[in-house]
Amino acid sequence: MVYSVIMAGGIGSRFWPRSREASPKQFLRVVGEETLLQQTLQRVSPLIPADRAYVITHERYADLTHRQLPGLESQQIMREPISRNTACCITYAAIRLLATDPEAVMVVLPADHLIEHENRFLEVLAKAIEAARVPDTLVTIGIKPTHPATGYGYIQFDASDDDTAHTVRTFAEKPDISTAERFLDSGDFLWNSGIFVWRADAILANIRHHLPRMWEAFKAAAPHMNTPAEGAAIRKAYHRSPRISIDYGVMERAENVRVVPGSFGWSDIGDWHAVYSLSRKNRHGNVLSGHVIVQDSSRCLVSGAERLIAVVGLNDIAIIDTEDALLVCHMDSTQQVKNVVDYLHAQQFQQYM
Repeated sequence: MVYSVIMAGGIGSRFWPRSREASPKQFLRVVGEETLLQQTLQRVSPLIPADRAYVITHERYADLTHRQLPGLESQQIMREPISRNTACCITYAAIRLLATDPEAVMVVLPADHLIEHENRFLEVLAKAIEAARVPDTLVTIGIKPTHPATGYGYIQFDASDDDTAHTVRTFAEKPDISTAERFLDSGDFLWNSGIFVWRADAILANIRHHLPRMWEAFKAAAPHMNTPAEGAAIRKAYHRSPRISIDYGVMERAENVRVVPGSFGWSDIGDWHAVYSLSRKNRHGNVLSGHVIVQDSSRCLVSGAERLIAVVGLNDIAIIDTEDALLVCHMDSTQQVKNVVDYLHAQQFQQYM
């Protein structure tokens, strides 16, 4: 059987002030009429029905998840006691699935991505699933780059093989602009989508080898899956595990890693600039919502709440207004909004988080 595992535990700090701890980005309607989480579940439903879907999120978002996805049973919403990055939540999902299905194949998806061409995506995903059925194989989906982006990680693949799933040569961190241009020119680099496909036993074997401390913590919890003792066992495992991403912890170290290239209008919607890029613009290049007056301004994203917003003589500016906080930011600096959240946390301004 193939199962979807939707990772929905992040706080979306680059989407402040709209994204807050009480209602992070994945639970918001960022583009379209449905939330990003709802879009993610529906997107994969033609290949993986809802009764084989799991959402893994922080326990404080479990009720919110159920309200947005009322078709899921309670046991399909997996509760993390604390945030420990992606390696921890993937290990939890893998041991849960393995307890149910020894041959389970996992499709691991972030809850906050946008995909424009869903049929193309499903075609690529089907190829990745077939590649992942081979024992001991870890598969990821790479996005064919359209420009030298500096906000994404990259995957270099072996372009000489003719397989649908290419051998991965290396993973590269977010590059500077000159390096990104070189990656694009080489023709053998893809954007790292953060979408993974593998057998549950394959990823756990790699966790055991590359993250032994995490493996030992979750091995003790494995016998308690799908029992009343699961919550307490997982809480103990999380507190004993390191905080590390699956990319750093496993993918960059593993040997049999394959990548399936795809081109389907993908965006991780990482910041407000991405929202601007994906939104319909007026003749001056502005994206406006709420009560907004704009004069002599272009290429701005203005999102209002209740108050009237007047914008005069500004270009390339994001303005996001909420009931208790206002963000004014140059479009080139939207990635740095996270620093504001870090400052609020350091100063213990919890009311704004």
